[in-house]
Amino acid sequence: MTEQQLDDWVSRLADEVIAEAKQRGIKVVCASGISPSGPIHLGNLREVMTPHLVADEIRRRGIECQHIISWDDFDRFRKVPKGIAGVDDSWAEHIGKPITSVPPPPGSSADSWAAHFREQCERSLAELGITYRSISQTQQYTSGAYTEQILFAMSQRAEIDKVLDQYRTLAAAETKIDAKLDADQQAAAAEAAEGSGAASEDDGASGTDYYPYKPYCTVCGKDFTKVTGYDPTTALLDYECTSCGHTETVDLHTFHRGKLVWKVDWPMRWAYEKVVFEPSGVDHQSPGSSYAVGKELAPIFGWERPIGPMYAFVGIKGMAKMSSSKGGVPVAEDALQIMEPALLRWLYARRKPNQAFDVAFDAEVQRMYDEWDALGRKVTDGKGQAGDIAAYTRASSTADGALPTTPYPVAYRTLASIVDITTGDEEQTLRIVGQLDPADPPESLDALRPRLDCVEQWVATRMADEDKTVVRAAADRQTLDSLSDNDRQSLRILLDGNGTDLGPIEDVWSLDGLTHQVYGVPKVMQGRSPDFRPDRKAEPELAASLGAAQREFFKLLYNLLIGKDTGPRLPTLLLAVGPQKVRELLS
Repeated sequence: MTEQQLDDWVSRLADEVIAEAKQRGIKVVCASGISPSGPIHLGNLREVMTPHLVADEIRRRGIECQHIISWDDFDRFRKVPKGIAGVDDSWAEHIGKPITSVPPPPGSSADSWAAHFREQCERSLAELGITYRSISQTQQYTSGAYTEQILFAMSQRAEIDKVLDQYRTLAAAETKIDAKLDADQQAAAAEAAEGSGAASEDDGASGTDYYPYKPYCTVCGKDFTKVTGYDPTTALLDYECTSCGHTETVDLHTFHRGKLVWKVDWPMRWAYEKVVFEPSGVDHQSPGSSYAVGKELAPIFGWERPIGPMYAFVGIKGMAKMSSSKGGVPVAEDALQIMEPALLRWLYARRKPNQAFDVAFDAEVQRMYDEWDALGRKVTDGKGQAGDIAAYTRASSTADGALPTTPYPVAYRTLASIVDITTGDEEQTLRIVGQLDPADPPESLDALRPRLDCVEQWVATRMADEDKTVVRAAADRQTLDSLSDNDRQSLRILLDGNGTDLGPIEDVWSLDGLTHQVYGVPKVMQGRSPDFRPDRKAEPELAASLGAAQREFFKLLYNLLIGKDTGPRLPTLLLAVGPQKVRELLS
């Protein structure tokens, strides 16, 4: 195994998938399963990103590979979500119907509940450069595509029941242990089951009463139904609806308003689509879960369970584990408003599937961007590690080509400071950015996009109020008049050099020049050169003393400029304020 393969989880999985497909004598099919029963949050996105990255790597090697996304839109509407519950009680009438038969959320123009969340997700997948073949389970079931598989499952119901019964026994034993969990732990376990396609679904009674198929009632449209009889010779099925009382006998050759229960449905679809690779969340891979049961049921349908690593949760910094049912969770569309597609892809590409990570929507997004930009410079200079280079490449491009990039990338935190200070004034923004590097200024703000658009959205919607900057309209005369002689001297050196190695501030009006000026003042005040750098190991006390002096000087400047102890980086702040205003506020 090469060094790159050791560092690169995507390459390693691609090797395994290619070998598995070759052994089975089939083409490579990677699969994702998504239930559009609610917001498809950034945790759900890992279900798509993991197979996408593997499939894309296989395609980069010139090997035919298909990535399918199966939309579980024939799932039942389980409960009225937060935000609607208690406001409009009429929504409870839809519980038990397929989510493609439920109206869209209030204010949506989509055709159905499922369509609303699917369309929202698909817009983001397109932005992320993810190509795939969509499969609607509503269309598959209602068109009769699975008729043969349903009839086969019904003929094998005794065998299927034997497999499920082993896990029912296991589940019963685990229930005794689960009873000891506190309320919070039980709630967390319930949330882990939701969104899996299996939530609130009963595998049916065991023994002669077990049927792996559940019809939707033809009168009320709900799945509060119970199969009361089945004739395998004619495929006639009897059911009764506990919701509306309707009873009916249907012919499964022609009746297409029902579906296999989840733990049978999933392995059936593996065989139907000839899936070689499909990951699953931690909730699917526990003992007795659908993925574990699927390993036993897949051979009944003539298939072996696909290769599939467990993927860990994705969180939002400052929030608990995401849950679609609780509402208010960020989706990919939210993330793409404040970060470029390549950065969001990188967060998934750089972590192994079993490693949990957080996506930052607060000020931490600036640090994420610092890391991303630093990695880009390393890759450009040929200094990156093999695994890092691979993750960067997968984030910034696909087998079909490069993703859109910002032609003139300015540090996210710098742009945030500029946008914050100028309140989005385009002329001021262009002026300040041009002063960051006077030798190579951008011709227009278009060169800063799409990063600038992301920053503007972040400042407007995510930046904490206490972090926002308001430059003083006039000098704080009371503070200026009460300054010590030492503070007055430091301000004179900053503005005019005052006989030191530093000159007038106007002569160094660029990001680098102002950085040198601002950091140089405390050094000059201690009798050092502006370029002096203490050896922290050899001179720890001197380094500490200089650090303390710098912090006090910076605090003084922040108070005189914006009335706070801290703020955006001082060189950027000075650029934004402008030399004339700086003199007015500091003189």
